[in-house]
Parts: sequence; structure tokens; C-alpha cells
Amino acid sequence: MSRLPHVASGPYAPPAPAHELTAVSADGARLHVEVHGPVDDTAAPAVVLAHGWTCSTAFWAAQIRDLAADHRVIAYDQRGHGRSPASPACSTDALADDLEAVLAATLAPGEKAVVVGHSMGGMTVMAAATRPGFREHAAAVLLCSTGSSRLVAESTVVPMRAGRLRTWLTRHILGSRAPLGPVTPLALRILKYATMGAGSAPHMVEACARIVHACPRRVRYAWSQVLNLLDLDHGVRELRVPTAVVVGTADRLTPPVHARALAAALPHCVGLTELPGLGHMTPVEAPELVTGKIRELVTTYAPDARKKTDDARIKEGA
Repeated sequence: MSRLPHVASGPYAPPAPAHELTAVSADGARLHVEVHGPVDDTAAPAVVLAHGWTCSTAFWAAQIRDLAADHRVIAYDQRGHGRSPASPACSTDALADDLEAVLAATLAPGEKAVVVGHSMGGMTVMAAATRPGFREHAAAVLLCSTGSSRLVAESTVVPMRAGRLRTWLTRHILGSRAPLGPVTPLALRILKYATMGAGSAPHMVEACARIVHACPRRVRYAWSQVLNLLDLDHGVRELRVPTAVVVGTADRLTPPVHARALAAALPHCVGLTELPGLGHMTPVEAPELVTGKIRELVTTYAPDARKKTDDARIKEGA
């Protein structure tokens, strides 16, 4: 269970994992991994959750709580986030390495899973699109509130006309080295404005604030520089598994223009869902809908993934 100061009760309190382990990435970075649900049930389909910038496994509390009843849910902390130690290597290649390491550490050879990425987690999936380990294990993908390039230029966090001045201001705000400090009423208002829809309930805002404020500022800054220069358009074109896209229409960090571009460029897009009035934190703001999309992908593209893996093993041994 995370030692970080997350909410202690309610739907956004992080569930206790059935199993914890450490995955080791290509450069030796150590990643905290949690497995929830029926870990010994070979019939339970697998879902892998990759969180976004400044978040942690706690971000997926609502999805884990629901899916763990009948899925093996694998969630991990991106390097430097949550309980994964910081690493000097911050790049999209490192993100892809980390996802491959988690898949290899938690899934049997050839076993398929639905991979879900929110924000930087979605960028992680795009970065890994051509990797053999990802292609071996990904049955389908859900991309939530994410984009592949021009993140700073398209952001509407600064309420002014698009252009060089807005881009400059946005870059300096998102890339600030300033500490976030305690979760105060003012901090809640700022976080809600920047990352969530106007109708977000106070307990949702509180949960997100506690998660984001727990991210070390040096980690927040280091990854902001990666996101500033992000260009994963090639990864979108190589993401050949069935992929669904979800975005909030009031998302200021990755506005709907990104989701529409993804849907148009993906080789196998199976749906674009725009959620009226919702912001960037879609898995928290619309937990039932996001969980429902995950279940749809599992049912359609990975209903018997473990059975196929076991059948292949039996065939190899024959």
C-alpha cells in the first residue's frame, strides 16, 4: 500500500493490492508494480494501467476497485512517481522501456492484455507501439486525455488567443520549478481549473490534488521538459491494435483537437468518445464510463487471452 498522503476512504482511496513487485527497466530503473484482483485465476483477463504526469497508481483507484472483481489489474508507478524511484533518464524511450519491463514481469509469454494510458501514460503506449514486448502483449488499447505532439502550443490552460505568447506562458507555467505546497482551498481551485471540468465534485478534486501534490517537484519539472518537446506522431501510426480514445470537451491540458487527430491517424481506431464538460482527469471525473470502455475492450478483443496462452503452451509441449 502506498505511503503517500492519498485520500483515506471512499471510492478514490487506493485499494490494497493482492501482490506487489518491482520491475526492472532496461537501464536498471526500478518500477513499483501492483497486481489487483484474482492473481491466481488463469481465466481472469488482464488489464494494464499506465498513469499520467505527476500521478501514481492511486489515480486508478476507481477503475481498480471495479475491475479487480473479475480482472487481473496491473498498475505501476512511472519512474520518479509514486513509489518508483526517480531516474536521471527522462525520455519517451525510457517510458517505452518501462512499459515493456512491466509487461514482461507480470504477463506470461504471449499473454494478451488491454493496455490503458492516461495523459503521459497514453504517450507511453504510443512510444512503445513498435516495441516487440508491447506487440506481444497488447490486445487492445484505451487512450484517455492524451496527445502525441504540440502539447504546449495546443493547451488552453492560459485563457488567451493561440500564438507565441500563449505558448511561452504555458511552457513556463507547466514547467515551473515552484513547489506545489500543501493542499489548500486555493490549491484545490487552481488544480480544478487547470485539470478538471467545472462540475467536478469536491471529493474528485481532493483526490486528484493529493495525488498531484505528492509528486516531487524535481520529477514534475524533469518530465515537463519531455512533454514540452513531445513528438510521437510516428508512434500513433504504428499503434496497430484496436484503440479507443476518450477525451473531455473541457480538457485544457490536452484539448479535444488531440483526440480527434489521434482518431484520424490511428490504423485501427474503434471509437472516439468526447465527454461534455469534463476536463483532463477523465478516469476520475467519469469513472464508470472509463471502466465501461475498458470492459468493452476486454470483452471484444481479449475475452479468452489466458486460455489462448495456455493452449499455445500445450501445443508447444505436444
